[in-house]
Amino acid sequence: MRPYHRMFAGREDFHGQSYNCEPSLPRTIGASAMLGDVPAATGRFKAGSAPRCRYFLRGYQRQRPVVRNCRCPKQKKDRRTIRDVAPRAESGSRVQKTASVISGGRRISGWRETTVATRKLWAAEIPEVAQGHWFFRELWTNGKRAARARHPNRGYLAVAEAPDKPREWTQGQTRFRFREGDLKGWPTVSNAEAVVMTRWVESRLPVQSVHEKERLVTFGKRSVFELAPGDPYYLEGAVELLDEPGEWYLDRKTGILYYQPRAGEKLDELQAIAPVLSQIVRLEGRPEADQFIERVVMRGLTFAHTEWHFPEDFDRERNQSSAKTGSEVAVGGFSQAAVGVPGAVWGEGVRECAFESCVFARIGNYGLELARGCESDRIVGCEFSDLAAGGVKVGETSVRENPLEQTRANEISGCHIHDGGKMFQSAVGIWIGQSPENRILHNHLHDFYYTGISIGWTWGYGRALGTNNLVAFNHVHHIGITSDGDGPVLSDMGGIYTLGRQPGTRILNNLWHDIAGVRYGGWGIYFDEGSSGIVAESNVVYRTTHGGFHQHYGETNVVRNNIFAFGRDHQLQRTRAEPHLSFSFETNITYFDSGELLAGDWSNDNYQVDWNIYFDARPGASSEAMRFAGATLKQWRERGHDRNSLLADPLFVAPRQNDFRLQPNSPALKLGFRPIDLSQVGIRKTIP
Repeated sequence: MRPYHRMFAGREDFHGQSYNCEPSLPRTIGASAMLGDVPAATGRFKAGSAPRCRYFLRGYQRQRPVVRNCRCPKQKKDRRTIRDVAPRAESGSRVQKTASVISGGRRISGWRETTVATRKLWAAEIPEVAQGHWFFRELWTNGKRAARARHPNRGYLAVAEAPDKPREWTQGQTRFRFREGDLKGWPTVSNAEAVVMTRWVESRLPVQSVHEKERLVTFGKRSVFELAPGDPYYLEGAVELLDEPGEWYLDRKTGILYYQPRAGEKLDELQAIAPVLSQIVRLEGRPEADQFIERVVMRGLTFAHTEWHFPEDFDRERNQSSAKTGSEVAVGGFSQAAVGVPGAVWGEGVRECAFESCVFARIGNYGLELARGCESDRIVGCEFSDLAAGGVKVGETSVRENPLEQTRANEISGCHIHDGGKMFQSAVGIWIGQSPENRILHNHLHDFYYTGISIGWTWGYGRALGTNNLVAFNHVHHIGITSDGDGPVLSDMGGIYTLGRQPGTRILNNLWHDIAGVRYGGWGIYFDEGSSGIVAESNVVYRTTHGGFHQHYGETNVVRNNIFAFGRDHQLQRTRAEPHLSFSFETNITYFDSGELLAGDWSNDNYQVDWNIYFDARPGASSEAMRFAGATLKQWRERGHDRNSLLADPLFVAPRQNDFRLQPNSPALKLGFRPIDLSQVGIRKTIP
């Protein structure tokens, strides 16, 4: 394998150019100088015992970078900036800047024309693949993600039947029955993987065999959860599926990469890059020892071309790698949010650092992860796109007892996070785990197959750290269904999704729309198990499949001064009746033209609902016909609810054109509804 370059924070006997981090030196280190003009790079910074920190550049032919100790000086005003200072190149009469790309990939060369089963293809030999040293599932050609040979090319097949019913729905299966004619016993089908979506997760299952007569496909792994008839799936990775321009197939035995070119592509100009590394930068502090990576700024850099895939000893039960025991069959996915997929750029023990105006694109995992012990970091003005998983992960799944190891008080602002779930459909745009006091402000998120923003990782009322988080002025849309119409393929999702006790968490002045679940659960604001102490205020939610607001169960949440419009099946949902107060729902506007007003269990009246406006905009709909969980308005009021509410047109300016401003004579204003200003939602032109 051709050596690729890596950046190290290491000891002085390493070879390569080094840059001191001492206060007497300049604070800016150019990425082009630090990383070199190379096709691939990875870096690690590590806090340890050495008296000073150096960044090393060297070539190294390994899959894992070597780590050596160093410790940056703790001077509170000292800040080290790594930025793009790549040279400008003339292009005609205009001067253009060539961005520095820190790549975890390798360019594939030596292309030739060939014919496979009458198909004219391009082929390149990769000896390392034939030798068993390298394999990849993603490829980028001329800057675009190429499709691994897939069936069907667009859309999805559907599971016909799932035999071998498990004892519990949380236990998966290793085979299912397909519909007549959907699959064939192609010669290379055992090289393929099936990607099967069920409930809120995907399972990536290596195909062992296809029995056409019995219509059974069998896998080498089991699905995450029990499969059900109608679950969507597709196959990828067999040469017989290579039938469309922009598709490719990698033969593991021969090491030959086949590619069907797109229109206009030329053989001698093809730039094909395949991922080698799963991570390209690691910032490794030791928070348990009070040793942190501090005050490092990465500015204007592009991170690209990574891929993470399940290790051989993967065990979904722990959401991490661990050895299999006995005859246990490995699992082909994660139980939620693709939570075990790491960030291409990853840090722990990172404090007061920043990523400013960086690009995370063509990524084969999550873009950026701030794991254990990361505090007061800022992710500002960055773009995350073309993501195999999600955009940003903050915190961990476990509750840390040591305050130094708790991740907290980080900011994600002014970022554009889009087009994720390319391999792990259940990944989310922004994931906040057991982490308090974070700020998610003025971001634009769209085109994910699962949830836009997820906060919390405690199911129920146990101890949780995801408190006092602020989510404000974000624009989140096309969740579950993409803007080009693909999906939905998953269920049980939200524009924002929360778990566990979260006193002090506020969801304010956000815009959520176009959210869809395939079977159920395409909600705008979704308070899942144990969500408590949360305020959702002055949000606008519209065009959802299953409602603008849903609370599974929780206590003392506040939902006020929001607009919920155009839920398809229903508008508002409460699933579990509990002995305590579930939530207060006041001064909200609910506007709909299909489905029911309320869904779920509203039986025990442990909720406060008043000062709202409800309007059924269907032609001929009447106030007398409106039902509140089966009750008339009179019966509902006798139970103590909505005694001051109105059933009236709120007089939006143009609701069917997504303009939910109120006209001056709106009856909502008389009930105390405060107009919602959406002019500041999303990315601002100037980021402070």
